[in-house]
Order: sequence, then C-alpha cells, then structure tokens
Amino acid sequence: MTTRVGGIEAGGTKFVCVVGTGPEDIHAQVRIPTTTPEATLGAALAFFQEQSLQGGRLGALGIASFGPLDLHPGSPTYGFITSTAKPGWKNVDVVGPFRRALDIPVGFDTDVNGAALGEGRWGAARGLDTYVYLTVGTGIGGGGVINHQRMHGLIHPEMGHIWLPRSPDEVPSFQGVCPYHGACFEGLASGPALHRRWGGQAETLPAHHPAWALEAHYISLAISNFIATLSPQRVILGGGVMEQKHLYPLVRDEVRRLLNGYIQSPSILERMDAYVVPPALGGLSGAAGALALAQRALEGGG
Repeated sequence: MTTRVGGIEAGGTKFVCVVGTGPEDIHAQVRIPTTTPEATLGAALAFFQEQSLQGGRLGALGIASFGPLDLHPGSPTYGFITSTAKPGWKNVDVVGPFRRALDIPVGFDTDVNGAALGEGRWGAARGLDTYVYLTVGTGIGGGGVINHQRMHGLIHPEMGHIWLPRSPDEVPSFQGVCPYHGACFEGLASGPALHRRWGGQAETLPAHHPAWALEAHYISLAISNFIATLSPQRVILGGGVMEQKHLYPLVRDEVRRLLNGYIQSPSILERMDAYVVPPALGGLSGAAGALALAQRALEGGG
C-alpha cells in the first residue's frame, strides 16, 4: 500500500494543501488564502496536524512554492522564499515550521518544477526524460526536467524573466509590468500585462481580438528559445491565460514559423499538436507535483 503523504502548492494567492498518494487518490484538500506568512503557514500546518490525528502520521510532505527560493540544502536559508516581490513574504522560512512541527521529511522546490514533476509522473510528460512546463497566468514561470532530474543550479530556472524582442505590433506606450525588468517575458505576456495593455481581463477579450496574436507571438518566442537551449521532448503549457484554448493552435503555428525548419525533428515538423500541449492533470498539476516531491523525500531523493 502506498504511503499517505502531504503536499502544498504554495501560490501567491492561495495555498492548496492535499493529503493522498497521487492525483487520483486525494483523501483531503483545503485552500487557504495567501495572506501573511504567520496566518497562511499556521493554517496549513493546522490542516496537516489534523489530518495526522485523523488518519495517522504522514510519511512526508512536499512543498511546491512560488519563489525565488533557496534550494541549496547546505545553505543557512535553505527552505526560504527569498527575493519575492510579494509583500510580507521576502526572506520567509517555509520549510522550517513544517519540518519542526511534523517531524517528517520535507521535499521542497519551485511550484513550476513541482508541476513538471507531477506531469512527468502522472500526466502529459509520462515516459519522457527531458521536458519543460510553463505556466502563463498572474505571473509566468517555467520548470522542467533534464535526464529525469529537475532543473537546479545557481538557484533554479526563472523562465518567466527571459528577455524577448518587442513585437512591431506592440502597443507603443506599453512598457511591460514586471517590477524588476519591465518588458521581460512575464512583463509582456502575463495576465496583468494583458489587462494593462488592453484594459480588460483576458477572459473578456474575444477570440478575434489582436491581443491573442500578440500573446501567441511572445509565448512562441519564449518556447522557441527553450527549444533551442534545452531541447525538450515536449512543452507543457498551462496557467490561467492558457484557459483561452484558441491560443494553442496560434502558439503551435507561430513556434513552427519562428523555428523556420531549423530544428529537424518530426515532433516539430509533423506532430506539433502533440508537442506543445496543455497539462494532462489540469488544475491538479501543482498539487500533484507537491505529492511527488513528498514521495521523493520519503524515498530519500529530496
């Protein structure tokens, strides 16, 4: 019988806390608004303590969090959210309170690396060893796996903050919304960028609106860069903006156009519909990724 574990998808607007063994076997779930660290982490901890009392001690906990994060186990600030722009959450210890109170192994990674891990174990990247997961929503993030290993290094990937050339079709007065970089990928193509540029929420813009061709262009520029640098076997593209399903064919066609035949792979030339895909786990990608992090921590894999 698979051991019951806990998972936290720690987002900037809500923490999704789950207990189970996988996305098809979730025993309990709660959503907690992301307010102050004390209130949010306290409510999450109380949920897992209650679940431990009701169903027995959890084997491990996985936390897939918004960042940036310190993921180096030997660092004095390992387990911390570091230079985030979210008010009140800079330099906050996320892992420590759970490790001390629950006394179980805790796996920790970015929300997008977690989602990539979940999609690899149960979703759209099953059977692959190298792939990228991108989320386009309130922010833009990217994580992924190379040769079955999550992407870590200096810190971790920040795919939402790569620089992109401004489109000739860009609104001249629009300078981007990223508080650090202005017109980076997140600054040009996130949900808030759509709202500020066009004056309305993404879901209110009709499918024929010029916003979508511009959005697809920026997303496709980023994907083309990741294809050229990381050579993923698949790109999984999720997030709130991608709930506009008409974006997928626009992005696939634009990626193929931008690559211009240089990448000679049937996946690009003939099977693009199966190359740039939505998450198979839908809205459960992040929570499933947190459970996968917990299982890795239980197995001693971190």
